Amino acid sequence: MCAVFGIVGKEPVNQEIYDALLLMQHRGQDATGIVTAHGKKINVVRGNGLVRDIFRTRDMRNLVGEMGIGHCRYPTAGNAGSYEEAQPFYVNAPYGIVLGHNGNLTNANSLQKTMYESDLRHINTDSDSEILLNVFAHELQKNSTGLNVSADQIFKAISGLHERVRGAFACVAMIPGFGVIGFRDPWGIRPLVIGKRQNKQSYDWAIASESVALQGLGFEIERDVRPGECVIVSLDGELLSQICSSKQSLNPCIFEYVYFARPDSVIDGISVYDARLKMGKRLGEKVKRLLGNGDIDVVIPVPDSSRPAALELSMTLNIPYREGFIKNRYIGRTFIMPGQEIRAKSVKQKLSAVTTEFKNKSVLIVDDSIVRGTTSKQIVQMAREEGAKKVTFASASPPIRFSNVYGIDMPTRSELIAYDRSEEEIRSELGVDNLVFQELDHMLRDVLSFNSMLDGLEASCFNGDYITGRK
Repeated sequence: MCAVFGIVGKEPVNQEIYDALLLMQHRGQDATGIVTAHGKKINVVRGNGLVRDIFRTRDMRNLVGEMGIGHCRYPTAGNAGSYEEAQPFYVNAPYGIVLGHNGNLTNANSLQKTMYESDLRHINTDSDSEILLNVFAHELQKNSTGLNVSADQIFKAISGLHERVRGAFACVAMIPGFGVIGFRDPWGIRPLVIGKRQNKQSYDWAIASESVALQGLGFEIERDVRPGECVIVSLDGELLSQICSSKQSLNPCIFEYVYFARPDSVIDGISVYDARLKMGKRLGEKVKRLLGNGDIDVVIPVPDSSRPAALELSMTLNIPYREGFIKNRYIGRTFIMPGQEIRAKSVKQKLSAVTTEFKNKSVLIVDDSIVRGTTSKQIVQMAREEGAKKVTFASASPPIRFSNVYGIDMPTRSELIAYDRSEEEIRSELGVDNLVFQELDHMLRDVLSFNSMLDGLEASCFNGDYITGRK
């Protein structure tokens, strides 16, 4: 999972890209980069680490120009520690193209082989984003007829890209002297939204992974980029668009609503916060049906993304809601850290317990999901150590039994606690007295109820149904 951002304005855009990436830092903490264009010249600053750690005053001064793109990296393909895989990527021909990518390609290996053997393009990293950039560049080269690129050439290139690429992708690209480009996979798996802002002459335009980045910069939300669509923002502020794939179907990733996106974002017309509230209400109804509420003293969320669901669950059960875990804001999210040893070690550094909310109480702990189970087990252990007499654990999403190949760090099924285990076996493994999961049908139906224009939801990690055909 990554964050992408692109902007075309009438004033320098370096600070705005920086601010947008800060607003979307939750989508990736491993690396970041900003590229701006001033005339035909591009300026690049990239590095491994958080936005606040990479960019210095001298860097910002060098990032001159009235258009640019930015990226925060959460590695799901390639080498997590590689500086060379920090995005955006650049290729010099044709015209000079810079690209940032959110998602995963499912045919990356075959594409890389073809790029070398047939297209005569060298891929320097293990990143599928570099492959995607080179596919785009190759298709654009095929359609290039002069010294200057045109919108029609871009649309034809993206159409060619769709014929070759499989998987999930939401991208921003930039060609110096031309403009910023955004495009999205034909299934709409990864989010991409367009915003506009009045300037003295016309409009500034921006494209982002989440609406919160646009609103934080004073942009009015125009619309989401459609599945299979390519949008172009020219230097003079004109917005052009075209559907470039032969088939389109809007199936956003359910995990955006469960966990990844900020609660104040709206993705494909659905408020993430409202979706999480509804998940909590539905989960509360199931808890009440299975366990009642007479033996639960308090509802406690695992911060932060489970808070809306836990709050609604507590209201449904009419049981007090309490903040039993306090989060250290200066520790990274454990879910996106590479390496199981680091993940396990960081839980107690990340969370501390409020003893009075656990001692001699029957507690219901609510989390958005249970992936590997390592963090959940340590949280349960913390509750026991603080004196909880009974621990019930509720997940706002169903058991995750399948790997995700579209940009979430679930590379193998064997890493998942729910893989090849019954719910009773998962309960025993976690060491809880009761375990309640959300029902998949209920969750899908509830989220879809917010927007009738959606064709479905990408939920392969729950049901094993890979909509792009990968099994």
